[in-house]
Amino acid sequence: KRCEMKFIKKGAAISAASHSAAQGYESNYRMHFKLCCPWSRCCGMGDFRPRTVWLGHPEKREQRYPRNVINNQKYNFFTFLPAVLFNQFKYFFNLYFLLLACSQFVQELRLGALYTYWVPLGLVLIITIMREAVEEIRCYLRDKEVNSQIYSKLSTRGTVKVKSSGIQVGDLIIVEKVWVSLFPFGISGSSCRVFSPAGSCFLRTDQLDGETDWKLRLPVACTQRLPTAADLLQIRSYVYAEEPNIDIHNFIGTFTREDGDPPVNESLSIENTLWASTVVASGTVVGVVIYTGKELRSVMNTSNPRHKVGLFDLEVNCLTKILFGALVVVSLVMVALQHFAGRWYLQIFRFLLLFSHIVPISLRVNLDMGKMVFSWMIKKDSKIPGTVVRASTIPEQLGRISYLLTDKTGTLTQNEMVFRRLHLGTVAYGMDSMDEVQSHVFSAYTQPTHDLPASRAPAATKVRKTISSRVHEAVKAIALVHNVTPVYEANGVTDQAEAEQHYEDTCRVYQASSPDEVSLVQWTESVGLTLVGRDQSSMQLRTPTGQILNFTILQIFPFTYESKRMGIIVRDESTGEITFYMKGADVVMAGIVQYNDWLEEECGNMAREGLRVLVVSKKSLTEEQYQDFEARYVQAKLSVHDRSLKVATVIESLEMEMELLCLTGVEDQLQTDVRPTLEILRNAGIKVWMLTGDKLETATCTAKNAHLITRNQDIHIFRPVTTRGEAHLELNAFRRKHDCALVISGDSLEVCLKYYEYEFMELACQCPAVVCCRCTPTQKAQIVRLLQERTGKLTCAVGDGGNDVSMIQEADCGVGVEGKEGKQASLAADFSVTQFKHLGRLLMVHGRNSYKRSAALSQFVIHRSLCISTMQAVFSSVFYFASVPLYQGFLIIGYSTIYTMFPVFSLVLDKDVKSEVAMLYPELYKDLLKGRPLSFKTFLIWVLISIYQGSIIMYGALLLFESEFVHIVAISFTSLILTELLMVALTIQTWHWLMIVGELLSLACYVASLVFLHEFIDVYFIATVSFLWKVTVITLVSCLPLYILKYLRRRFSPPNYSKLTS
Repeated sequence: KRCEMKFIKKGAAISAASHSAAQGYESNYRMHFKLCCPWSRCCGMGDFRPRTVWLGHPEKREQRYPRNVINNQKYNFFTFLPAVLFNQFKYFFNLYFLLLACSQFVQELRLGALYTYWVPLGLVLIITIMREAVEEIRCYLRDKEVNSQIYSKLSTRGTVKVKSSGIQVGDLIIVEKVWVSLFPFGISGSSCRVFSPAGSCFLRTDQLDGETDWKLRLPVACTQRLPTAADLLQIRSYVYAEEPNIDIHNFIGTFTREDGDPPVNESLSIENTLWASTVVASGTVVGVVIYTGKELRSVMNTSNPRHKVGLFDLEVNCLTKILFGALVVVSLVMVALQHFAGRWYLQIFRFLLLFSHIVPISLRVNLDMGKMVFSWMIKKDSKIPGTVVRASTIPEQLGRISYLLTDKTGTLTQNEMVFRRLHLGTVAYGMDSMDEVQSHVFSAYTQPTHDLPASRAPAATKVRKTISSRVHEAVKAIALVHNVTPVYEANGVTDQAEAEQHYEDTCRVYQASSPDEVSLVQWTESVGLTLVGRDQSSMQLRTPTGQILNFTILQIFPFTYESKRMGIIVRDESTGEITFYMKGADVVMAGIVQYNDWLEEECGNMAREGLRVLVVSKKSLTEEQYQDFEARYVQAKLSVHDRSLKVATVIESLEMEMELLCLTGVEDQLQTDVRPTLEILRNAGIKVWMLTGDKLETATCTAKNAHLITRNQDIHIFRPVTTRGEAHLELNAFRRKHDCALVISGDSLEVCLKYYEYEFMELACQCPAVVCCRCTPTQKAQIVRLLQERTGKLTCAVGDGGNDVSMIQEADCGVGVEGKEGKQASLAADFSVTQFKHLGRLLMVHGRNSYKRSAALSQFVIHRSLCISTMQAVFSSVFYFASVPLYQGFLIIGYSTIYTMFPVFSLVLDKDVKSEVAMLYPELYKDLLKGRPLSFKTFLIWVLISIYQGSIIMYGALLLFESEFVHIVAISFTSLILTELLMVALTIQTWHWLMIVGELLSLACYVASLVFLHEFIDVYFIATVSFLWKVTVITLVSCLPLYILKYLRRRFSPPNYSKLTS
């Protein structure tokens, strides 16, 4: 799994270094990726050059290649502790608390016991170090497992075992069918042989390019004639390969055998390779290693996505800076009131230490623990099964999404294709008339007169036979022009070999790189023409009468996103006729087929029905024409420079004046509950944009069908523009329309963003819905980035394929849907769901709750710190601005831990409405978009509450204490604890049994600890009635007015959610 090889014999090349599978991609996107050595990040990727690789002779290398090892660890044994501490203290506030703790070693600055400052800081550091250590150990074990994978290597001593870390460029490696597990990195053997035609194998590439269907890989032809694999070591041959690059869809190389007579040269392409992060699904592979280590395609495609910091965290950070400013101001005021007497600069430091609780050290720990709880709740929600949280640091982001950008195919739709329409120009066949197509196909193979000249039949018969012939030609073309392979498996009654020999229908499944192709082949089977066999050089079709038609595959031109078409040249073995079949998108096929007056109109009509349209054509070739083409084609494929361009030029020489046979319409059905989910999002104030690579008409139809665009909304279809002037005119036309949905193509979008980026984004953001079709992955990410920059709002991107990864990583929240296109998007996302409909509950319930709970938790932690800081300020002011601590030792530590931690943290379980109500009234979500739960207004309110309560408690204790100072500590501290517990109780809206446990447990801990706190509190005094009534009065005065104000507010100005719960 950890190297990349060229397919030499009986299989494809190997991927012996699995920086791969699901965990591999997780590692790509979530971990700091390093190779070869811990310092390789500094070394850079180096200069890549083409290479000549001799088969089985790694010692003949012309240059030095990287070791085939992976090191995902961030630290080593010596750098672990220094690096972890550096990463913690490079942030200002962590460094601030460290300096505070260190200052206690200076006698003039010491305010109490050392542990009062070092224990809280130590707890935070220990938790961080333990978390990093666990991650590092897991990473080390994963790396060790991957680097220790055992493979079979061909050598002069026979077959030997070698670890993947010992594989070198030039080694010949044998790999049989394997399956890559998801967690951890690893492979396990399988004895189930699925399909292995002579000299070929199947490949799974879902963890590399996101496609789940199997790919056929072919060997170098001349090696297939060798008696055994060991003979590869006896021949003098080498592979010339291009320099390492990031392109996973192309490869340029040549294979040369020098000891042949004459020497053999063969071109190598992507069909002869097997990259790392792919899996041999069937067959056996003998391959030569071409790339290793950091030169792997999967490694070179690894990008470090931007580290996502939640908007909520930035807001809390801003509030913390305000608190720090307040700390400095209060300290300066205290010294100023002393008239800067004596060593006033030392007094400033002492006051900074004394009021350091204004900036709560426990705030970050509480919020991080809260996020872990929110993530756990999402994963355990039975109504959205299979949901995975991969970024546990931003769950509250889900509660403030303003723009949702979604893919179409596989996200809004099922990516399960159903054949719906066959159009021949003069006649069209829908689902209700497929029996007519079946009868035409049947008659074509049963009536001996179907090949008779038309002149020997009556006129009426001539028309019928013409239609029948056209239908037959169309069906045969669809059955031939594809890259589908029938695979036979044992079904419990018939074993695999027998099923393959007799073409058992019940044992046959189709494998292809596109579900569109599978649906077309399944349809031809339903009308009587069945694909029963295929290998790299031939194809077998079975007619309705059971006759087997044999076709030799002369050439295949696979589909690419650039060409938007695929072709095949076959020879009918029964007649010797050579035919070139081609199918593709109408935009490219319109210039290839012969002139007609119906293609453009019918393609538009079918696209408006939501069908994906393909144009099918053919061209008959003579033997001389084909031989001339083959000579030019082989010569072009042997080129090392500009090979793609030369090959495309040769193929285009055939693509002229082709006969138009038919149009096919395939429907991609909507996913379950897409319409109600989009309606929920719309009612929640979230604007939905659909970004797809599909054509304009299909995208528009799907948007209407999914109710992304409502029935009463106008649609402005942005006219294709290529120049600045055209874009200016079209934008002016669009500006005159109001409240209409926008549909624009990727080409027009690029022109608008180039010349009128600000104007276009301003107009587009006003639209209720936007559909961008023919979008590239780069454009998708660009749109997300522009929305963030121009609006300042939070974005969420949803997709299911590898082409959605860039968009998902760019968005503030990325959601991957596990679908037909593999798990690449799912693994790159922050959140993974199994269906689009789960997005509604993820945002409306979990996103909303996470944000509101985080806001309440942060405000309470700040309130808790400000209360005790206010009391300290009052105490110092009364006692002539002395820098003397009010509480010392365990009191100050216990206050923010065992005495108040459980009730305050239990706020992560609070909720204002039930989840059913939140789903029923998505308008509640709209209230959060303004950020009111945590704003400067709410922050100021909590600051005033803290100052009021701290002042009441301290002044009350000073007024009511009798003789000894220790009584002030007992009265004020007990009142402070009770006030915090009551404030939590007054804030809670929906009680949970754990909240009650937290309240009672904290109170019990405080009462029980009084026995051990005789150093700070008079235990005899607290047992008196005088103590009890004084504490009760102070607590009531601090809490009762706030409760009355809260009651009056809910009575006369209730929030929206309270109207639904009453």
